[in-house]
Amino acid sequence: MIFRFAILSLLLALDFSMCKRQPSAAPGSQPSSSSPAPSAAGPAASAPSKITKPVVDQTAQTLIFCYHRLVDKVRYPGTEITPAAFEAQMKELKDRGITVIPMQDLLAWKRSEKNIPPRCAVITFDDGWKSQYEVAWPIMKKFGYPFTMFLYCEGVAGGSLGGGQAITWEQLADMRDNGIDIEAHSATHQDLREGHTVMVIEPGGKRTKKKLTGAEYEQWLQNEVVGCKQLLEQRLGIKVNCFAVPFGNYNDHVKEVARNAGYEAMFTVYGQPITFTSPLNSLGRYAIEANKPKVFADAVKMIGAPTS
Repeated sequence: MIFRFAILSLLLALDFSMCKRQPSAAPGSQPSSSSPAPSAAGPAASAPSKITKPVVDQTAQTLIFCYHRLVDKVRYPGTEITPAAFEAQMKELKDRGITVIPMQDLLAWKRSEKNIPPRCAVITFDDGWKSQYEVAWPIMKKFGYPFTMFLYCEGVAGGSLGGGQAITWEQLADMRDNGIDIEAHSATHQDLREGHTVMVIEPGGKRTKKKLTGAEYEQWLQNEVVGCKQLLEQRLGIKVNCFAVPFGNYNDHVKEVARNAGYEAMFTVYGQPITFTSPLNSLGRYAIEANKPKVFADAVKMIGAPTS
């Protein structure tokens, strides 16, 4: 009995000695590599996603066409075309697989914000003739084509230059409400370069021809380029970002004034296929006239052809 008690006491003493040598984990010490890592308190914060512009087809090409009056009997072939000829041209675009796109889609493509088909056309009408509302628009509706109106403000009905064939503000509001793009074409449709004789409309409507220079010219130019934009935006409640230069005549100063006015793009009548690298301040349009039928015929053959 005494022997068994001695052995038991020895075993207890040995166990107590081993417990004293076992180190305890110090407060704040790191867990061993074999210990499982503590779980995160919540999901890891993800890095903000980077906004990238879509990759656009930079090889696409666009033809921009410029029309004026549509009349049954042509008297001024430099600015007129018959409805039948116009409709035939719209049909040819469709038959050739050339997609008619809105002007604003073209500009979005130039900003790398939107893709466009490889072969496109943009249709524009200059000045603001009543036939554009009464004749051209129904034809465009027939094909489902969008288009742009370039207006010179004094030529709208009620303006100092608005005659009986001029479009009205009410008709323009109707077009605006139906998604037609309305842009600027100056106030009085004259050569905007300094040193040219222009017609100045005096208070009361009196018209005087004079050559403007210096501060007088700059004031007149501001009204032609900036005033037109402001009037269209105020009367129609729209944003105007395109400017078609009267007669296609311009210089670096005119381009500078247009840029400072907030225009994104400026258009001429020197037709050429528009590419991704075409300068926005001189986009060429093909002016379609009854006495020059080859302009349209040659243009549609060029689309898709090398431009370099």
